[in-house]
Amino acid sequence: MFGGPERRAALWQGEVPAADIGVDRVDGIERAIRAIPVSLDGVGAVGHRIVHGADRFDRPTVVDAGVETAIASIAELAPLHNRVGLEGIEAARRVVGGSVVHVAVFDTAFHRTIPPAAFAYGGPRDWIERGLRRYGFHGISHQHAASAAAHLLSRPVTDLALLTCHLGGGCSLAAVAGGRSVDTTMGFTPLDGLVMATRSGSVDPALVVHLLRHGSSIDEVEHVLEYESGLLGLSGVSGDLREVITARDAGSAAAELAVDVFVHRVATGAGAMIAALGRLDAIVFTGGIGEHSHEVRSRVVARLEPFGARLDEAMNQRTHADALISTTESSVSVVVVTAREEEAIALAVRDLVASTAA
Repeated sequence: MFGGPERRAALWQGEVPAADIGVDRVDGIERAIRAIPVSLDGVGAVGHRIVHGADRFDRPTVVDAGVETAIASIAELAPLHNRVGLEGIEAARRVVGGSVVHVAVFDTAFHRTIPPAAFAYGGPRDWIERGLRRYGFHGISHQHAASAAAHLLSRPVTDLALLTCHLGGGCSLAAVAGGRSVDTTMGFTPLDGLVMATRSGSVDPALVVHLLRHGSSIDEVEHVLEYESGLLGLSGVSGDLREVITARDAGSAAAELAVDVFVHRVATGAGAMIAALGRLDAIVFTGGIGEHSHEVRSRVVARLEPFGARLDEAMNQRTHADALISTTESSVSVVVVTAREEEAIALAVRDLVASTAA
């Protein structure tokens, strides 16, 4: 949120439990915004994270009726996110008034530089013409992680080949070459790729066909893949990795398998991203798991030692903020970066508003 000619950003970050929002999500989000412990007087612009921009949006965009219609038309591709994003726009308008500029910042935009060889599926050619392709997500986080890592390494991001690992409730990896995304693990929707908290990640499409042929409805399969899979589904305990590890340490074989599958998918996905890069200067961990799970970092980097990565285990054990955690002998740097998606969105909004006013 911005106000005044000095273009300063006023940021507030917090989480509102779903129970506090209630059935009417717009009303609940409005109440949450009004409860923000900073003054909203003089707000000049509001930034909104919108997960899926499909092939319609490749940059931050001022929201008008046409943009809202377009976001709604692709909401089924990110059912956990896009509709809530639209509700957030409506709620924010109620609070700050209709004259304030609202800007949509898209998670998919950073990945629009992925080449056709990486984004095309092996289906009929008309899939591409219909927009049925890999888009990638968490782009705001991957872009920030790359920039922050370059700063920590005191090198221009344009000189670096980076593996960025956004590991949280949702998880994805990206191959970032010269500051541009060249590949990523998520695809047409945020369901693809790595095992996540409650999402399955990649599965054989014939497995989905099998479930449908044997009595499951489309809605049932979608619900299972989105809400009952991943760490939760494998462990039977939780989608929170901390709770899964606690259960594993207490003797749960299912929880042990969940952690092992999670690490395996991250490590093998990392190998694919490194192949897309052709070389590797640094591995960057961000997101709740990436920042706070020293075990995941240690186990993943151990699998990547053939590429030249060596972890300083003492640094790894005590780090959860912006820091270099590789040894001095490591030919590949390993970095932990604090996720700051809100700050990245705010800066994108500031730059767009400034360019529009110029």
